Amino acid sequence: MKQEMISFLSTIEDEIRNVSKYIYENSEESFHENKSYTYLLKLLNKYSFKIQEKYLDIDTAFKAEFGSGHPKICFLCQYDGSKNNGQIYGYNLQSAISVGAAISLSKVIPKIGGSIVVIGCPGEISGGSKLTMVHQGAFEDLDIVLMTQPYTKTFVIGNSKAVLPIEIKYKNLTKTFQEDSNIYSPMDTCIFTFDAINLILKGFENTSSIKSIDLHSSCKNKSTTETTARFLLTTSKIKIAEDIQNKISDFMNFTEKLLNIESELHIYDLPCKEIILNNTLNRLFSHNLKEMGITDIIETQSIDSCLSLGNVSHIVPSIDYCIDIIENKNVKYGTKDFAIATQSDFANKMLIKTVNALSTTALDLIERESLISEAKMELYSKINKLTYSLI
Repeated sequence: MKQEMISFLSTIEDEIRNVSKYIYENSEESFHENKSYTYLLKLLNKYSFKIQEKYLDIDTAFKAEFGSGHPKICFLCQYDGSKNNGQIYGYNLQSAISVGAAISLSKVIPKIGGSIVVIGCPGEISGGSKLTMVHQGAFEDLDIVLMTQPYTKTFVIGNSKAVLPIEIKYKNLTKTFQEDSNIYSPMDTCIFTFDAINLILKGFENTSSIKSIDLHSSCKNKSTTETTARFLLTTSKIKIAEDIQNKISDFMNFTEKLLNIESELHIYDLPCKEIILNNTLNRLFSHNLKEMGITDIIETQSIDSCLSLGNVSHIVPSIDYCIDIIENKNVKYGTKDFAIATQSDFANKMLIKTVNALSTTALDLIERESLISEAKMELYSKINKLTYSLI
């Protein structure tokens, strides 16, 4: 079966490379990826995938399926670009790898059973649609989620940041601060709270922080002054973020009584959870990468940012593998030079090797369902050790 897939891929290599080339040449902003969306759907439709357009009412999202029943192996596509700099994160290659693996695997699905699912996830640069998709149950019926992305070295992502978007609000409902200097202003109270937050953070791991602070104050009428602040609480795990949030809430309740001021705390957007590494999938995919000639693999790495795939990994066994597509090691990820490098001969060779490794991994999982059971048991054992209540 593996050789049949590899042979089939060799006949459609140009089509797969053209996915990367087209998205590179027609880079579009987050949630406006209309050309890339149409191009991907046309290709998947050509190979008889059943397609749901505007998936979950997201204009440039899609879900494509081939086969029926379980196991259901899912590949994810991201295809937005930077507004001014194009495909600096290489999502053009990322989509080509996922679509290539799905089409390659479709060649043998009628013989082995199971299903392939490809989900198009727009808007990754601006926060991603996966958070919304998880919230709406898009991944509940899947068995495995596989994803790779181009980078400057090859490794599996072992941990990513958790991010909690918090809004705090203070209101003075008696007199305005301007009318009575003995009244504590909401702005002063808000600043007081940020001082307290900095102190609270010292009681947790030193990687916890707040950033992207947006602070504004308004006077809606003669008797109401209001100050609102939004910020991102970043930690290594969502459970730690929740614990910090609870302490901030306790402090605000105390401050409300102490200063005679009204307070509110909200989670103003969907939280982003840390990724849960699945060692079962990691071992299998690493082996298949080596089989395809990608042997320069370094140890598991943590990244200092959040991944929308993190939320997916709390529901279904998932993997996110970075693939080195760079010959010139002076090229940095997230730059125009990196975008240009996605079109190099070396990157195209790595594209085909990775497609073969990814489709082979999916084939192994379908043919040996005990591996899926092992991956699920590993996930459940890790989830059972977590105690958080955030969505």
